Amino acid sequence: MRKFGMSVAAVGLAAAGLIAPATAAQASGTGTTANHCNDIWPGRNGKVYAYDSTYCYNYLGSTAGDDLDWNAAGGGFENDGDKASSVMNAGYTGGEDIVKFYYLANRGGGFNCLSPHEYFVDDLSRNTFSNGSNMNNNIRGHEWVSSCTRWMS
Repeated sequence: MRKFGMSVAAVGLAAAGLIAPATAAQASGTGTTANHCNDIWPGRNGKVYAYDSTYCYNYLGSTAGDDLDWNAAGGGFENDGDKASSVMNAGYTGGEDIVKFYYLANRGGGFNCLSPHEYFVDDLSRNTFSNGSNMNNNIRGHEWVSSCTRWMS
């Protein structure tokens, strides 16, 4: 009986040893990608950032001001409309610290907002504008505002 009990315990420990590393490796692989936005977080510098790929890869641009047309020159983004797959709010807190993103240029079509306390959205495909359109590759403008009624996550 004693040997059988020890065998069961050994098998149980071996199984637990096999399961734990697999879980840790999986979480690590997922975390590495998801944490890239954390890795490049610039701190509060007053800017909004946009990236062409999820998880804040492939930098499109950044600006401290409003840019109501991401395709036109002069606002911080140029020829960047309908390209963003992740965004970051590194704005200073207080006052106009919320980034309001628009489906169409010049505040058109629908909107969604990124709180300064959310920091970033690493995959815009999980969010929609107020008009129901998916946000991934659909932002054409933004502005800094002090309040909003719709929030990205």
